[in-house]
Amino acid sequence: MEETAGRRILIVEDDEARCAWFRERLAGSLLDVTCDVGTAQSWLAERDYHTVLLDHDLSDEHYFSNEPDDERTGYAVARWLAEHPTSQRDALIIVHSLNYVGARRMVEVLRAAGREAEHVPFHQLQSGLRM
Repeated sequence: MEETAGRRILIVEDDEARCAWFRERLAGSLLDVTCDVGTAQSWLAERDYHTVLLDHDLSDEHYFSNEPDDERTGYAVARWLAEHPTSQRDALIIVHSLNYVGARRMVEVLRAAGREAEHVPFHQLQSGLRM
């Protein structure tokens, strides 16, 4: 990711250790961090972001379920972005989820709407391969 100092970044993530890593790694940027779908969607409607970092599973129950929960996962945020084509048009969108099936669905809904999005699993972000 290019230099982000002073730019606003949305992080949709429920794991506090990951949030701490993002806060450290992106120090100097304006960070909005939430694990709540509604909050993320409100911020996307109200604020301008340079970067949007999306996780799929946003609560402990999602980690152990094979049932889709499209309304309470990062998929709902990705779908919102897909349905609002003028919002965050220039933002870099990275899905960092370790849920590969969920991440693929998120990237697919974004790309189907003409958005550029990439899946970079969190461990790759940590290892510095993409940052």
